[in-house]
Amino acid sequence: MTVSDLLSSGAYTVIARGKDAKITGVYCCDLLSIAMSHMKNGMAWVTVMANRNTLAVAQLADAGCIILAEGTVLDEESAKKAEEENITVLASDKPIFETALAVYEKL
Repeated sequence: MTVSDLLSSGAYTVIARGKDAKITGVYCCDLLSIAMSHMKNGMAWVTVMANRNTLAVAQLADAGCIILAEGTVLDEESAKKAEEENITVLASDKPIFETALAVYEKL
């Protein structure tokens, strides 16, 4: 599955369009240091943390994409930075668990 496959479901809003990465799994965590040390390459990272540090962690971990759950919003400057860094950021109004489960069921 790729980011494009996630988008085809219509369940997500695109905040920033980056690479169409292959999604290898799903990871949920809001503590950046834990996410940085435990997230595996290609995972869709579901979080409510929406800032520049989130982008840095996603880049370091080579996340497949970031999915901001629970209606979390990324500011315009950070969204622009995500696109510059080729990081796809999606948004969902659903809770973290439901958002992650939807990704998992597509794998």
